[in-house]
Amino acid sequence: MSKLRILYVANEINPFLKTSEVAEFVRKLPQAMQERGMEIRILVPRFGLINERKNRLHEVVRLSGINISVGEEEKPLIIKVASIPNAKLQVYFIDNEDYFQRKFVFHDKENNFYPDNDERAIFFCKGALETVKKLGWAPDVVHCNDWMTSLIPMYLKTTYKNDPIFKDAKSVFTVYNTEFSHKFGTDLVDKVKMLDIEDSMLSNLESADYEGFIKIGAEYADAVIKAGDEFKGNLDELFSTFDKEKKVDTIEKGEDFEESYFNLYTELAG
Repeated sequence: MSKLRILYVANEINPFLKTSEVAEFVRKLPQAMQERGMEIRILVPRFGLINERKNRLHEVVRLSGINISVGEEEKPLIIKVASIPNAKLQVYFIDNEDYFQRKFVFHDKENNFYPDNDERAIFFCKGALETVKKLGWAPDVVHCNDWMTSLIPMYLKTTYKNDPIFKDAKSVFTVYNTEFSHKFGTDLVDKVKMLDIEDSMLSNLESADYEGFIKIGAEYADAVIKAGDEFKGNLDELFSTFDKEKKVDTIEKGEDFEESYFNLYTELAG
């Protein structure tokens, strides 16, 4: 039997960047799955406060050079790679001068939320999928972590559903306590759209806020994971809605944490 291939997509990973619990989760789980015989790839944004020299990032020229459309604009995609110290894992970094060459992650030095964080998320989600296509590596499961990756399950079920690399891929979407209060512009839906995506498919995103991103990720993912029990706002209500239709789990860090994910991936991959 061939190895299961798991693609992890997240906004951060230790030791390169840590602003929330996402970074630690995405550091430990892929290694645990690799040690259980799975084949792993990891994709994160190359935020500007990641020190390239210290972390030995270098550009992968054969993967770079694609243009990614965000609304009416096209932005060049640059791919960099680095290895995690003391682990046989490589991390691919999605980079673009306009979106990621800032010394902060989602807020500026005055703690103002960047108004183009929606475009950064769109660029990252599209860029991640195009990078995997360029790698020619067909994942069995795409595990999306946090709101910034929430468009990927939808793109997999629409624009990329017939692509040979993704046609059999299942998606997992993990939700964390990383809520923000910012509301994006009314053009968000238009910017997100791609081939084979109608306006009606994006109704959950019309609120143009954090909850909208979570709803769209949960709607299209094959499994939804809650990282913990306490969620603000209407998210608990949202989870109970999706619980009736698909697998919604809370997987706590504990003795059977790795086993639970191993079983989930195996089950999804069929």
